[in-house]
Amino acid sequence: MNVATTIAFGGSRLDRADHVRADPARLAALKNSSARLLRLEGLMPVLDEDGALQWGSLDEAGEDAELVFLGLIDGRGMFAAVPDVGDTAPAYAIRNVWQVLGQLSPADLATYGGARSLVDWHARHRFCARCGNPTAITKGGWQRNCTRCDAQHFPRVDPVAIMLVEHEGKLLLARQSHWPPRRYSALAGFIEPGETIEEAVAREVFEESGVQVRDVRFVANQPWPFPSQLMIGCHAYAENTDLVIDTTELEEAHWFTRDEISAAMAGDESGRLLMPPSVAIAYQLMKWWLEQ
Repeated sequence: MNVATTIAFGGSRLDRADHVRADPARLAALKNSSARLLRLEGLMPVLDEDGALQWGSLDEAGEDAELVFLGLIDGRGMFAAVPDVGDTAPAYAIRNVWQVLGQLSPADLATYGGARSLVDWHARHRFCARCGNPTAITKGGWQRNCTRCDAQHFPRVDPVAIMLVEHEGKLLLARQSHWPPRRYSALAGFIEPGETIEEAVAREVFEESGVQVRDVRFVANQPWPFPSQLMIGCHAYAENTDLVIDTTELEEAHWFTRDEISAAMAGDESGRLLMPPSVAIAYQLMKWWLEQ
């Protein structure tokens, strides 16, 4: 699977320039008149009339703003300001999020996704997890240090296994109660401490559906900035088809035929299945499966 061209939020053209992050003098020198500030309304991107990300000058952020260094584009420093409030709602509850994201080019989507995750983490980690005192931004925004106990804190990424479960040409898909009617997706869950990816896939599938799986394999991965996950896409074969649904996690789960998934992928809305958004890795996994 060509993740560089098919997976949304990947493929940013930013040079992350870690050597600059670690050099306060070089970082300060980049905060000049050519530097650009990503315009955000809270955590949502501000778009121009062509549906591209808007960039302004660093002066727009204000003197007291916490700035994070996103990286370099054509040698210019690219920055974003930390908002007052971080992520307070899941992605599905963010008004018009999918319409806005659908307007961005793949490169802009990747740049925005990384920036969103980073500034959101800062907004939610202004105090030390060890002693509770304020933390201060350092290393260009890729670290926070406690102002009292000197504990170091780093932006986190939470690994999530998301998996297509197959049995005799059918896929197991599920839905949550807050999703639009007939919207189904692949099963998914956080990888827990001490687990391999394969163990997490088997555990999550069994916990949510009662299905035992085998032959787990990696397919693709995707950074997902709501707020900051790495979606690890896998495929597995089911040992059984009887479903025992965990209703605390899922509203429904069903086996769908190749014809049903193909029709939904083609835009047919008359069946019992509607596809997840095309920016989601679940959509790309199902597209990959149909092409096998």
